[in-house]
Amino acid sequence: MIKIPLRIVLVEDYQIDADLITRHIKKVVTNPTIKVTDNLADFKELLTSFVPDIVLSDYNLPTCTGLDILEYTKENDKNLPFIFITGTLEDEELAANTILSGADGFILKKHLPNLHEKIRPLFKKFVFNMNKQEALREQIRRNKMTVNRIKRYLDNLRSDSTEQQENLQKIRENIDSLQDDKHANDLKE
Repeated sequence: MIKIPLRIVLVEDYQIDADLITRHIKKVVTNPTIKVTDNLADFKELLTSFVPDIVLSDYNLPTCTGLDILEYTKENDKNLPFIFITGTLEDEELAANTILSGADGFILKKHLPNLHEKIRPLFKKFVFNMNKQEALREQIRRNKMTVNRIKRYLDNLRSDSTEQQENLQKIRENIDSLQDDKHANDLKE
């Protein structure tokens, strides 16, 4: 049993599958925090406000594909573990494409009855890597949440003064450049 209370985002449109996957995660992880969504817009919000340790996603979703979810994930955090749990990756070419696009693995839904056995080694690998970088990840998580809160505050500010509007815009640009610098550093690694 993994004792670290992992933060997991599950992107799944069928509630029955989401409930089953959640039960299997709880067989592997003590006290996980799991957020479930079925669309890209809510996922984007969760990625910034919740800042997960792992993302699990179905491939076929009502408003997008799992590949859209994967691409957005890797644009924002190339090191965030991502696993497909889907019934649609029977096609070897599609499965290979998901791995080439950055997925850390995929599990077919036909294996849901023993899902915990399939995710246990993957989660252990992720936790091993997380332990090596835990302090840094926690600081990055707090920084991301702070930057996102500041951006929301700035978006909610109303000002009639042109000078104040210009200053607010400069603050937004500086915050964006911080995020761009971080993204550029991630790419160098």
